[in-house]
Amino acid sequence: MSYEHLRLDYTGESLTKEKADPCPIKQFKIWFAEVEACGVPLANGMTLATVNQHGAPSARVVLMKDIDDIGITFVSNYGSRKGIELDSNPQAALVFWWPTMHRQVRFEGVVSRSDARLSDRYFEERSRESNLSAMASDQSRPLASRDALERQVKEMGATWKGKELARPKDWGAYCLKPNLVEFWQGQPDRSHDRLEYRWKADSWAVQRLWP
Repeated sequence: MSYEHLRLDYTGESLTKEKADPCPIKQFKIWFAEVEACGVPLANGMTLATVNQHGAPSARVVLMKDIDDIGITFVSNYGSRKGIELDSNPQAALVFWWPTMHRQVRFEGVVSRSDARLSDRYFEERSRESNLSAMASDQSRPLASRDALERQVKEMGATWKGKELARPKDWGAYCLKPNLVEFWQGQPDRSHDRLEYRWKADSWAVQRLWP
């Protein structure tokens, strides 16, 4: 079966080295602001790819919590599959895909756990219901049924009723510090624009790639 009927004719403002910011983090923030202004849903959704100790990859969509000069922050259960894989191999990749803007951004780099204070802050910002779910979850482990999940969350809520929730020690923030960032802007006839930033010594080197 062919999926050619799903083909999209890309259009977009050209992306050149002259127009782009020399810092990929600043360029990302420019694009992200434009994506937000266009009302793209879940614009902070990103595919996180990790590799286990045997070299087998896995990927899933997570949400960006923040981005700064250090890198991109997300949160997870440390005992989840991605958490275990990051413990054994901290090399990872992230991909943002905004189809309505015909844009994609890729990050590659090293992931490390953020300090406890930052993890506490993100935990406190979440809704109580979301935190109860995080506290009840044995993420990525086999689960007997939906009823078992709901029962566990309900029991957790009863245990902590009237009390301030405490962040689980196996839940917290991660930060990917990039050494490679690529911006992709769709263009007509598949003549796409691609700019690659690579960290070399103490600065970013930018080059244009063939589409």
